[in-house]
Amino acid sequence: MALRLLGKKLGMTQIFEEGGVLTPVTVIELGPNYVVQKKSADSDGYSAVQLGFEPMRAKNSNKPRLGHLAKAGLEALRYLRESRITAEEAEGYTVGDAITVEKFAAGDSVDVSGRTKGRGTAGVIKRHGMHGVLSMTHGSHEVMRHAGSIGSSATPSRVFRGKKMAGRYGFARQTMQNLRVVAVRAEENLLLVKGAVPGPNGSLVLVTKSIKSKG
Repeated sequence: MALRLLGKKLGMTQIFEEGGVLTPVTVIELGPNYVVQKKSADSDGYSAVQLGFEPMRAKNSNKPRLGHLAKAGLEALRYLRESRITAEEAEGYTVGDAITVEKFAAGDSVDVSGRTKGRGTAGVIKRHGMHGVLSMTHGSHEVMRHAGSIGSSATPSRVFRGKKMAGRYGFARQTMQNLRVVAVRAEENLLLVKGAVPGPNGSLVLVTKSIKSKG
């Protein structure tokens, strides 16, 4: 697995590329990411690198996290995530190092993961796009937005797992693959990728260089 960098989705805008092409982009504040911990097969059973992102006030953190970060010579950080990588890849990182958006370049392809907007408990029409009872005649009463029958009674005498029903809508992990990096603004720690990425503005996203990316 490739190293996943932590970033914050700032929102969408549009920019003009060469030739006057208007391109919709998502602006991601990517880094700097700090190497908090390295794990190895000898000590932990697997190889991984833990990264931290977004400084925060120490009083809003807790002592175990502050102590963990102090071992790496770092101040309080809001997010900690680890990525499993090979031992050879892990050798290129040192605890306390900062990884910036300059790891990417315009033209790269990246995969961006995040959690979609949470919409709470929703019915089948909003959640799954069902039509409900289209006719309000012939005896239909207060069932216009209902799901209707969910199975037979005698056989199989149960509801199959995965049946589309009302429930929590959104706040699910989603990955957009092979998004093109339109621009990298290193001085502002900004990554501009073409298209939309999951999650509301201000949410945490994980950015990985995709397999098809050059370099």
